[in-house]
Amino acid sequence: MVVLSQPAALDHLSDLIKSCKPTSLFTGIPVVDLSDPEAKHHIVKACQDYGLFKLVNHGVPLDFMTTLEAQALKFFNLPQSEKEKAGPANPFGYGSKRIGPNGDVGWIEYILLNTNPDIISPKSLSIFKENPEIFRDAVLDYIRAVKKMTFEVLELMVDGLGIEPRNVLSNLLREDKSDCCFRLNYYPPCPELQALSGRNLIGFGEHTDPQIISVLRSNNTSGLQISLKDGTWVSVPPDQNSFFINVGDCLQVMSNGRFKSVRHRVLADTTSSRISMIFFGGPPLSENIAPLPSLMAEGEESLYKEFTWCEYKKSAYKSRLADYRLGLFEKSVPLMSNSQF
Repeated sequence: MVVLSQPAALDHLSDLIKSCKPTSLFTGIPVVDLSDPEAKHHIVKACQDYGLFKLVNHGVPLDFMTTLEAQALKFFNLPQSEKEKAGPANPFGYGSKRIGPNGDVGWIEYILLNTNPDIISPKSLSIFKENPEIFRDAVLDYIRAVKKMTFEVLELMVDGLGIEPRNVLSNLLREDKSDCCFRLNYYPPCPELQALSGRNLIGFGEHTDPQIISVLRSNNTSGLQISLKDGTWVSVPPDQNSFFINVGDCLQVMSNGRFKSVRHRVLADTTSSRISMIFFGGPPLSENIAPLPSLMAEGEESLYKEFTWCEYKKSAYKSRLADYRLGLFEKSVPLMSNSQF
């Protein structure tokens, strides 16, 4: 487990150390202003080119972000024995270092919550012995506001694609049975990194998100990196007042490959902690995941076998983080050119 009061020796970090080529902050991340009348076109282009964009003028109150961050830090700064009362994550609750069941680890602590207010884990709330409702209210206020923003983003995305109905994606997240979740990640500072001679400590290993869409907000500590189309890794400049919207695997399938699920990772910092909060928008477990019929051009074939979100989720859960999970569901059909899209 990650114990902040007793930093691990370097030999205990060996499974988290990786040599990564130095990267500079990438200034090419698309920025979408949600209040811009042309936002729908910018969203589509960003999803095609990068699978990620920064969202500004998003309408989520800043105090919702800062209040939740303060509550999360209050939790992560508790003694390890206290935090562990909210775990182990299975899958909801508190977790540390271990990511998933298949051997992936990271320099990370986290809380994973269901976004249904009736199912928020009692374990996660019980840790806040003094006024647990403050944490609960902070989570619920934040999730409600982020959901509303996410619905708007998805509807503008559909508008930009020129298809109907415009709620074809947002309704999948609005349903009572939608499989959405919310994660608070904490990456403690690691002073031992200074002795690694240019090597890096993995906070969260490279992966794509399996859901439809991911909405990330972090503090101003850097660490997030994405892989460009040519495989180059670049660092994403942090911005605590904005959101980063990620295309997930399901959206890649539903767009029949027009949008690409972005591969990303987080590296730990030597002196500053990083805290991030991510809303993962997933459809109901029974939902069939396939290219949207209204999007398909005449004669265009699906690049993917049809599957349910439940089937894909189970498959992803059996894989390692860095695995190309969609590979099991791809058909052997020739790719269409962008002009045909």
